[in-house]
Formats: sequence, C-alpha cells, structure tokens
Amino acid sequence: MTAPLAAPREDASGFTRDRAMWGAIMLAPYVLVFAVMVVYPVAYGLWLGLNWNSYRALFADPIFIRTVVNTIIFLFVAVNLKFLIALMLSGFFVQQRAWIRIVLVLFILPWAVPSIPTILSFRVMLNPENGMLNQQLFQWFGIMEGPGWLTDPKLAFISSIFVHIWKSLPFWTLILITGRLAIAQDLYEAASVDGANRWQQFRFITWPSLATLYVTSTMLSMIWTLGDFNSVYLLTGGGPGDLNHVLATLGIRYMRNNNLDLGIASIIVAMPLILPMVFVMVKRLSKGPDA
Repeated sequence: MTAPLAAPREDASGFTRDRAMWGAIMLAPYVLVFAVMVVYPVAYGLWLGLNWNSYRALFADPIFIRTVVNTIIFLFVAVNLKFLIALMLSGFFVQQRAWIRIVLVLFILPWAVPSIPTILSFRVMLNPENGMLNQQLFQWFGIMEGPGWLTDPKLAFISSIFVHIWKSLPFWTLILITGRLAIAQDLYEAASVDGANRWQQFRFITWPSLATLYVTSTMLSMIWTLGDFNSVYLLTGGGPGDLNHVLATLGIRYMRNNNLDLGIASIIVAMPLILPMVFVMVKRLSKGPDA
C-alpha cells in the first residue's frame, strides 16, 4: 500500500526540481546583464572612490566648493518653485471643461518629447548674439544689446533652473492632478453648502488630502533633480567659466579632462545628500497613505 503513495511524491519533487532548474536557466541572462551593466560599474566606481588623494584634490578645487553651493541652490529653488506652480496648475487642469483638456495635452508635450532637442532649442533661442529672444527684444523694445542669457553667470544659472522647471513641471502636475481627482467630490459639495469659500476648501479639504503625496513627490523630485545633468550641461555646459556646474555635471567635466578619479569622487560626494532623502522617502512609503 505504501509503494503507490511514494511514487507521486517522487514525481512531484522531480517536477519541482525541473521547474527550479528551468527557472534558473531562464533567469540567468537577466542576472548576467544586471551584473555586467549595473553591479560591475558600481563596484568599479566605488573601488576608484577609495583613493583618498582624489578627495583631497577635489576639496582643493575652488570649482568644487562653488558647485556644492550651486547644487544646494538649484535643489531648493527649482524643486520648491516647481511644486508650487504644479500645485496651482493642478487646480486649474482638474476642471472638467473641453478646452482645458486640450490645453492639458499641449502642456504635457514638453515632458513627453526627448530632452536633448528641446534643451538645445532653448540654447539656440537664448543665444545672446542671434538668439530669438534677444531679437524679439530688439524688434519690440529697440534693445540693441540684449541680456547675456548664457554668458552672464547669474543669468545662465537662472536659465538652467527655468529649463529644468519647464521640462519636469508637466509630470509633477499630472501627479498632483491624480491626487486631486482621488478626493471625493461630496466633501466639496458639503463645504459649499456650509458656506466655505475656495481658499477654505483648499485649506481644509484639498491640502490635507494632498499633503502626503506632495511631500513624497517633493523628495523624489529632489533625488531626480540631483541627478539631472541635462538642464545644465546641454544648456550652458556648466559655464560660463565653469561657474554654473552642479554635482551631476562636475563629474562629466573631470572625466572630459581625463580625471576619472576626481569624477568618481565628485559623484560619491553627492551620496550624503541622496541617501537621507531615499531613507526618509522609503520610510514614509512603508507607513502607507496615512504617513
């Protein structure tokens, strides 16, 4: 009686082993690609980052100190201004009107198109000598010498922030629109019946419902903004005079000058800014929607 019962167990265990074996075979190419494309470059970069002489040379470079200041200003201004505008625009685009939906589609286009052609288009438009913006200033107001949008250090830095906001604003506006649409309309109807104005509805209904999404999105945007080199590198190249670099572009500058060690060190230095934000964001997400 025991022999017929033992055979199915052996067959089941053999079937399980075969499934595990074929699963490992099918997974092996992905593991290999991940190891070659992710694990090896990261491990090699960390190994190069163990050279303490690179950090001494990095901190002795005056461009690095200015880059750190630029990065902090870029993060604070760009992220906060971007989300303030996104919060206001989300309230506008959430209205159920046909023409607003058409405007929303046009508004999304800057985020949908690739970064390289759009930012290079801004570089052409902001050219101080023959750019479209200065030409329009001459035609409309007779200004012979327009502002040096890309040659003046302050204006070049402001232009980089503007381009970054212009490029990423549609995405975060969509995120906040989604959060607004998840709010029950009965709350607004009840508030209107009680005589609440639009500001009171935003203060006591909209903002408490969006606060968690707003803060989490802000931290995620800070992480992405810290790694965004397109807005600065494609527009100004970190110039003029290497005065407008951020940490994301400083590494490229060193690598372009054949200083790979300094490039890796400048990237590793950004880790103390990234890791706390990642930790806080993961901790908030793990607590659920009420965090």
